[in-house]
Amino acid sequence: MKLSEIVAKLGKLAASDSLTSNPGCDPDITGVAPVEEAAAGTLSYIEGAKFAAMVAKTAASALILPLEPALQTQASDRDIAWIATAEPRLAFAHAIKLFYHPFQPSPRTHPTAVVSPGATIGKDVYIGAYVVIHAGVKIGDRACIHPNVVIYPDVTIGDRTVLHANCTIHERTQIGTDCVIHSGAVIGAEGFGFVPTPQGWFKMEQSGCTILEDGVEVGCNSTIDRPAVGETRIGRNTKLDNLVHIAHGCRVGQNCAFAAQVGLAGGVQVGDRVILAGQVGVANQVKIGDGAIATAQSGIHNDIQPGEIVSSSPAVPNKLYLKVSAIYKRLPEMYQTLKRLQKKLGDD
Repeated sequence: MKLSEIVAKLGKLAASDSLTSNPGCDPDITGVAPVEEAAAGTLSYIEGAKFAAMVAKTAASALILPLEPALQTQASDRDIAWIATAEPRLAFAHAIKLFYHPFQPSPRTHPTAVVSPGATIGKDVYIGAYVVIHAGVKIGDRACIHPNVVIYPDVTIGDRTVLHANCTIHERTQIGTDCVIHSGAVIGAEGFGFVPTPQGWFKMEQSGCTILEDGVEVGCNSTIDRPAVGETRIGRNTKLDNLVHIAHGCRVGQNCAFAAQVGLAGGVQVGDRVILAGQVGVANQVKIGDGAIATAQSGIHNDIQPGEIVSSSPAVPNKLYLKVSAIYKRLPEMYQTLKRLQKKLGDD
């Protein structure tokens, strides 16, 4: 594929390009690659000036660059064709789709699949080997159910949703359109509900349901539990990484992103556009406002206001955390100073 074809397919994402000043430099692009591993014939990208050194080192035939003339000049001087855009990473994501197409099996039902006569299956659905689909399940058009998936009774799955191998969808779960559930994930299993009594723990049945709105993606081996009553809900277009746990009764807003090993205790309420970095833990009933961010390994025990950035455990405002971290490095020195002052005062 010629670079000029890629520029055309990117449309408005490509604000400008080297072809306008050098039409003869229109290389054939055979694939995409990381900038440090790129070879001749590949397209890569640079996000900003701090990566300028990579422009001098890369073997890529073309680069997607930010709107920085210095980087563009640097690329041109090395005869590297370029595309300039305000969002290089987004443009590169679109470019990848021009060369890579995920595995998409043809619609059919494998002969080893066990599908209840009481299930409703839409048009052009793929159902892989050893899938089990119980009564009352409704699967939308062009859904893809990979091998060994188990779908409990009365589950609803929307159009074009993909369930990867070995995931399990428990009873009464509702999954919207264009969702992706990766391998090993468990959606709608029983929440951790036990009442202490003098005789021991009394099990509280988890009669609620789990709802995933349209466009939700759930990573490998993640779990989203149903509550005793009511619902656990994940908002539209929210993305969960691998090994994320969402406990019973949580409500997560739209367009959130949770990195690996995030854990939400029961009843947590998360607003829209919230980002939780790796290994963040959130205590029972905490409320996190729209647009908040928690950096890696934060422990959130109290409510977080909209737009706030927090760090550490227990979580504190990020700016305070940075000041404390700077002081923390100096504690040995400060301790020695304190000992000297104590000794001097003692001598006096």
